[in-house]
Parts: sequence; structure tokens; C-alpha cells
Amino acid sequence: MAARNPYEVLGVKKEASEEEIRAAYRRLAKQYHPDLNPGNKAAETRFKEVASAYDLLSDKDKRARFDRGEIDASGAERPEQAYARYRGFAEGAPGERYEFHAAEGLAPEDLDDLFGMFRRAGRGGTIRMRGADLPFALTVDFLTAINGARQRVSLTPERSLEVTIPAGVRDGQILRLQGQGAPGLGGGPPGDALIAIRVAPHPHFRREDDDIHLELPVTLAEAVLGGKVTVPTASGAVSMTIPANANTGQVMRLKGKGAPRPDGTRGDQYVSLKVVLPEGGDAELARFLRDWAPRHPYDPRRGMRP
Repeated sequence: MAARNPYEVLGVKKEASEEEIRAAYRRLAKQYHPDLNPGNKAAETRFKEVASAYDLLSDKDKRARFDRGEIDASGAERPEQAYARYRGFAEGAPGERYEFHAAEGLAPEDLDDLFGMFRRAGRGGTIRMRGADLPFALTVDFLTAINGARQRVSLTPERSLEVTIPAGVRDGQILRLQGQGAPGLGGGPPGDALIAIRVAPHPHFRREDDDIHLELPVTLAEAVLGGKVTVPTASGAVSMTIPANANTGQVMRLKGKGAPRPDGTRGDQYVSLKVVLPEGGDAELARFLRDWAPRHPYDPRRGMRP
């Protein structure tokens, strides 16, 4: 079955902006992702269709070629485009299959293509065509997405290969594996495999653009007195100094501990402090506060209104 119009697949207009196309893809990819619809073949098929449509429309060159009618919705060349410019020279008089007239503006390689096409058609051969691109999905864990790794992906039940996950890959990003798609026609080259990446959530880290955010529990003593604490990052644990009299919600910055960027730099990690009291309470602490609180009154809800 022929691929559907990518604009219809994503539910956007032909004149949609890049941001509108990206937003539509993210919404649909989350809705139909196989991990969120286990065992739902219809959702898996829809997810692949959405990924393929986004791959075409997110590429400015391919989108322009599709809009001009040079490629179809799967990204494959339209056969008629290859010989449309020669059609006037291929219509001879009645009883004659071809009649060639002087072709102004045709380069020698154009003439080679022309005669080659005629020879194939005369022999009943097929037109050489590139294979279609095939969409797939791959879920990676948060740390793999940040640091990069090699991971195996199943393209078919009988075929799998190792894929290089680039450091800093984003949720929804498409990886292109050249030559791993559908076979070509008439000796044409194969298409590509389009791997839609889903980054699994992490229990502690959260990514925003190229920065990583972490909520760090600290003891009452660490918050009041300050001191050095060990902080986990995506690239390993580091030491961080908490200032005295720190409070819940205070944010500290670890420069260069975020996600890597294509230019070799990295984002930052932002650590939000959260003061945590001992589990089950502490009798000595309670006795101290009963004596301390009346002599040191303060209102942390000052300024709040219902």
C-alpha cells in the first residue's frame, strides 16, 4: 500500500512551519509509541507512519522535492520525473516507437540516461528506483542517551544490527542508517532505516534542552551548617559544597555536567536542594525545637494569600 501524504499523517497544513511540524510529530509519537501501547499492532504501524512522515518533512531538501512532486511520500524517486524531460522526444509518428529530435540543453550524461531508458523500455525492462526508507523505534535509557553507546536494534524478526547511539541524542530524534531500508527496484540502491529514538525517563535526572536537573535531598545539618556532599551526575559522582543556611528549593549549578552538544561543549546540571528530616522523627531534635522555636519566631508563609 502506498504511503500516505506526510502532511495528512501529521495533521498539518502544507504551509506549516518547522515548529508546527515538530510539535505535531512529538504529540503523535508519544500517543502511538510502542512502549506505551504494548501489543497494539495498529499503534505500532501508526507510529512508524508518523516517524516516516516526520523524517521527510523535517528535511528541508526532501520536503521541497516532495512538494515539487519529485519524490513520493516514502521518499522514493517518482519514475515519471526521470523521463518527463524526454517525453517530447519519445513520441514518434504512427507506427514508430521513438523518434529523436535535436535536444537543446541536454548534457552528454542526459543523453546516456535517455538512451539507456529507451533500451530498457524496448527490452521490457524495469526502471531503476531507490528503495523506500523504513521506520523503526528504539528505546534507550537516559544515561545511554546522554553518554552514547552501542545498542542492538531489531529491524525484522530475522535481522538485527548494532546502532551507534550518539552522545546527547534527544527524545524523538531520528537516526538514519544508510542502505538498511527496503531493497531498490531494477538494481536501484536500497533505502535507509529511520530509527526513532525514545529516551526512557530516569528516576532522578530530568533533561531540559541541554541542561540536566536533579533534586538532591540534604539533611537538616547539611542545610544549616553547610559542607561538602556527593552529587550524582550523568557522567559520574562529583563533590559539591552546600553553603550554610541553605534551604529547600535553592538551586546550585554544576557547570559542564549537562548533555553534550554537537560542538563538543556540554550543558550544565542544576541541583535543587530538598531538606529532609530523619525518618520516624527524632526525640532530641523535637525537644530542642520546642525550646528554640518560641525564642526564634519567623513566618515562612509571609506574603501568601488565599
